[in-house]
Amino acid sequence: MRLLATLALSLALSGCGYGYIVHRIDIQQGNVVAPETFTRLKTGMTKTEVRALLGTPLLTDIFHANRWDYYFRQEQRGTLVEQNKFAVYFENEKVVRFEGGPTLSAAGAAPKR
Repeated sequence: MRLLATLALSLALSGCGYGYIVHRIDIQQGNVVAPETFTRLKTGMTKTEVRALLGTPLLTDIFHANRWDYYFRQEQRGTLVEQNKFAVYFENEKVVRFEGGPTLSAAGAAPKR
């Protein structure tokens, strides 16, 4: 009887390999910034205007208080589908420059794989 129980348990657990039990969820993090919104970002805007236009930045660094980082990352079933980062730089509370670009999937473009 003990042998039969051991065999039944072994058979049941053999189907529990990687990919059978693990459920991978879709994860979307950060700020989605559409190209139409991104083009409205201009030098000379205040921090309040930038926050109203783009939202609160995902990352604010106390060591770089004059830089706001907007980051976007999307995963589907554990695979990276899209990733985007851009930064807005301020001097005297006004935008002096920005690096990066908008979120491509927000424009209906195919995300990078």
